[in-house]
Amino acid sequence: MHTRWVLFFGSAMLAGALGGALLGPAPAGAVAREIIELQTGVNQLIQGQQSMQTTITQNDAVERTLIQQSLDSVTKLDVTMAAVQKSTQDYSAASGARLDTMGTQVQGLSDNVADLQARLGKLDQKLTDIQNTLQNVDSKLASPAPPTAVPSASSAAPGPSLPSTPTLSAPAESAAPPASADVLYSNGLRDINGKHYDLATQEFQDYLKYYADTDLASNAQFYLGEIAYFQSQYQQALDSYNKVIENYPKSFKTASARMRKGYCLAELGQKAAAIRELRTVVRQYPGTDEAKRSSAKLREMGATV
Repeated sequence: MHTRWVLFFGSAMLAGALGGALLGPAPAGAVAREIIELQTGVNQLIQGQQSMQTTITQNDAVERTLIQQSLDSVTKLDVTMAAVQKSTQDYSAASGARLDTMGTQVQGLSDNVADLQARLGKLDQKLTDIQNTLQNVDSKLASPAPPTAVPSASSAAPGPSLPSTPTLSAPAESAAPPASADVLYSNGLRDINGKHYDLATQEFQDYLKYYADTDLASNAQFYLGEIAYFQSQYQQALDSYNKVIENYPKSFKTASARMRKGYCLAELGQKAAAIRELRTVVRQYPGTDEAKRSSAKLREMGATV
C-alpha cells in the first residue's frame, strides 16, 4: 500500500512537471532536465521503499523465529516442571512412609524409656520398703526378749481333744500368661517394626488381656491401631484409637491417637469430622510433633488451621 502511494506521488510530481513544462515559457532543455531529475527521484523513492520492505520482511522472519524458539523453551520448561512436580510428589509420598516408620520406632524408644523410668520408680520403692523392714528387724533384735513362762504340771495334763479343722482346697489357678509383661511388650515392638503384623497383634492383645492395669497398656492399645492403620484397615484402626482416647485419657499416647483418628476419618471420607479432630490436636497440643503433622494434614486437605 505504501509503495502505491509513493508511485502515485511520483507520478503526480512527474505530471506536474510535464504540465509546467508545457504551459511555462521555460526552454525545452530545462524541462527535460527537470523531468530526468524527477524520474531519478521517483526511482530512488521506489528503491528506498523496496529496501524498507525487504528489511521489514527480514525482521519479521527473525521475530517469528525468536517467538517460535521462546515457545519451544516454554514447552520444554513445562515438561521439566511436570517431571519435577511428579518427582517431588513421589519423594513426598516415600518420605511420608519413612516418617511413619521412623515415628513408630521413636515411639517405641520413648515407650522403652518410660517403661524403664516406671521400673526404676518401683525398684526405688521396693528398696525403701526393704530398708524399712531391716530397720524394724534391727529394732526388734535390740530390744530385750520377754521372759518365757514355765508350764505347771497341771497345765501339762492332757485335756479334751479339739475337733480337727477341715482342710480347704486351693482355688483353681487361672490360665498363665504366655510370657511376662516385659517380654510381650518388647516382642510386640520388635514385630511391628519388622512388619510382622500378625505376631505383633497377638502379642499386644495378650498384653492387654493379662496386663491391662500396667502403665504401658495404653501403648499396646495404640499399637494395635497402628497395625490396622499400616494395613489400610481404617475403621478397625479408628476403633483402637478411640479406645486409647476413652480408656486412657491421661496417657501420653492420647495426642498421637487423636492425630491418627483424624487421619482415619479423612481416609474414610468423613472430611468434616477429620478437620475437627485435627484442629483439636493443634489447639490442645501446641508445639508438639502431632500438632505440626496435623497442621500439615489440614493444609493438604485444603482446610485452614
